[in-house]
Parts: sequence; C-alpha cells; structure tokens
Amino acid sequence: MVLWVILGVVIAYLIGSISTSTLVVRLVAGTDIRRYGSGNAGATNTLRMLGTAWGIVVLICDALKGMIALWIVAAMTNTNGVALALAAIAVVFGHNWPVFFGFRGGKGIATTIGVLLWLAPLMTIIAGIICLVVIALTRYVSLGSLILTVLIPILLAIWAASHGAALWASIVLALLSFYQHRANIARLLRGQERKLFDHKSSESL
Repeated sequence: MVLWVILGVVIAYLIGSISTSTLVVRLVAGTDIRRYGSGNAGATNTLRMLGTAWGIVVLICDALKGMIALWIVAAMTNTNGVALALAAIAVVFGHNWPVFFGFRGGKGIATTIGVLLWLAPLMTIIAGIICLVVIALTRYVSLGSLILTVLIPILLAIWAASHGAALWASIVLALLSFYQHRANIARLLRGQERKLFDHKSSESL
C-alpha cells in the first residue's frame, strides 16, 4: 500500500504540473503568460490576456485536474483517506511549481477548489458561494480566494471533524494559499491591491 500511495502522490504532482494557462496562452496568443501581467500562470491572468471565456476554460481545467488526480489515486489505493489527502497537496504543489515549466506556475486556488470539491464537496460549495459574494462586492479576487481557503477547514472542523485527513489537507492547502498570496496580502493591507477587471489587475487563481 505504501508504494501505491507514493506512486499516487507522484502521479498527482505530475498532473498538477500540466500548466493549463501556460499551454492555452501559448496556443492562442503564441506567448508565455508568465511574462504578462502579474506573471501568474492562472485563470485570472488568462482572463486579462485572452478574455473571460478563456479565463473560465482555464479555471475549469485547473479544477478538473485536481479532481482527476484524486480519482486516479482513489482507484489506486481503494479510496485511502491519507493517500487522497497527500495527493491533494501534491497536485496543488504541481500547479504552483510545475516540473514541466521550470517550476514557475500559479497560485493554486482553482486546483485547490477541485481537490476540496472531491474531499469535502458541501463545505467547498458553501465557502465558494461566500468567496464569490466577497469578490462581487469588493472585486478583490485574492481576498475572496483567501477567505475560501480559510473557511473550508473551519467548516470541516465544526461540522465534519471526523474527516480527519480532509481536514488536515485543507489546513495545509490554506497555509500554502497564504504563502502564495503573501504579496497580495501586503498590498491588501496597504490598500494597494488592484481589483478584478482593472487594467493591471492582480491575479490570484
């Protein structure tokens, strides 16, 4: 079982390393998204470069790769909770530091949504609705994203504490999200964070 878990984690990381936004922007615009805007290989930067439709495509694909990775690991390990939790972290690591693209990727929010929809669907949907409301009211994608990742482990701890592996995976993913958004947090505190659809919007997803 241990070997299957290790293999599953490696596979999850490699799937995460398929940088959707980098591939889409390279195919559609013939350029490297990491040289544009914030340099973040994510859905919001893609939206700014190519428009809303392509941003949504990247968002969905990044979330799906998280779910696909966990589906594969579940099949390999007979839905072992620890294996799924480790794979969830690994696929987000792959998105953020993709081996296929010089370890320069995104911030992992869309992929985090994908894996948490698998591990804790109800809590993720609730947190996702609150995240969308925050973004709609403030137009700060980074703020909504951070609230999303914080709310999920809180909701799990309150209403689904028995999901131990999912809980600690969500905590690790929240900490990882805060680390990836450290520059955004500093700008939010200074009142300098740019808003969604601003010409130089700061990307998060």
